[in-house]
Amino acid sequence: MSDKASEPIEDRLQSDNCARALRALANAERLKLVQCLQQRPHTVTELTERLESNITKVSHHLSVLRHAGLVHDDKQGKFVVYSLDAEIFRSDGGKALDVMDLGCCRVDLRPQS
Repeated sequence: MSDKASEPIEDRLQSDNCARALRALANAERLKLVQCLQQRPHTVTELTERLESNITKVSHHLSVLRHAGLVHDDKQGKFVVYSLDAEIFRSDGGKALDVMDLGCCRVDLRPQS
């Protein structure tokens, strides 16, 4: 065997970061949150109303997305406003942030016709 077989892999995909983001997205409620945040930033109360859920669940899911680096929180007075990370979520010609680029892969978030 060649010496290359024993060399450590060059992790071009940034596997740890990619896996963390994909795990965070592997939940229906979190995907719904991403869909809401594609349109504009929201407070937890707004998201709770839109998802017809409770604030505890929505806060938990936002925390998972935030720890994965997909969502930012910005304190504005007594409210916290959540938005998608502009480095990861981008527009592909439309107004919505419809492409997610994790570095390891790109996900098109537009609904299929």
